[in-house]
Amino acid sequence: MITASLNEYRQSPRKVRLLADMVRGKDVNKALVILGFATKRGAAPMAKLIESAVANATHNFSLDADKLFVKEIQVRAF
Repeated sequence: MITASLNEYRQSPRKVRLLADMVRGKDVNKALVILGFATKRGAAPMAKLIESAVANATHNFSLDADKLFVKEIQVRAF
């Protein structure tokens, strides 16, 4: 399992969870397109987070980026 995390992001989890629900279970490329057209403030940081997870997968585990998808994404309040 490839992970990436976004810490210290100051926005309501309720609002960010709307974006997480839109990309959960989608292909990585499709998720990035969806976030590119989203008009929410949290779309850019979430896209950057997904790109970071893809970079981790390709660099550390030599996986093909075209075959990856968003299996699980969580938004937690601290």
